[in-house]
Amino acid sequence: MATFHFDFVGPERTLYSGEVNAVQLPGIEGEMTVMAGHAPVITSLRVGVIVVTESAGTGKRIYVRGGFADIGPTGVTVLAERAAPIEELNAASLDRDIDAIQLQRDATEDLQRREELNAQIVQLQETKNLLKL
Repeated sequence: MATFHFDFVGPERTLYSGEVNAVQLPGIEGEMTVMAGHAPVITSLRVGVIVVTESAGTGKRIYVRGGFADIGPTGVTVLAERAAPIEELNAASLDRDIDAIQLQRDATEDLQRREELNAQIVQLQETKNLLKL
């Protein structure tokens, strides 16, 4: 299987940089799997888990909360608003994220922004359930 370069940059550090077989992204319009030779596209990311397949049967999972992915035929770069390896997540950290978003939602009168923030809360709760935290 052909490989391509994947860089994942969080606000505090680079969480991944290397050659991979595939990357599954939680795109704003739905899940998408990127492989070598993918058409160029830039997409926003929603709350979710990025699944990195390094080789058959091996890989990593990284939590992401917002950001965007720059996809091309020879590589993918993700710039995340918030991110952490799955191993570093716990129920308390996700609950803090939910509380922070709820405060933002309660402080705005912009109905569209409130809907966006409500969607983020739902996505965080779904992530928490998915990870069984």
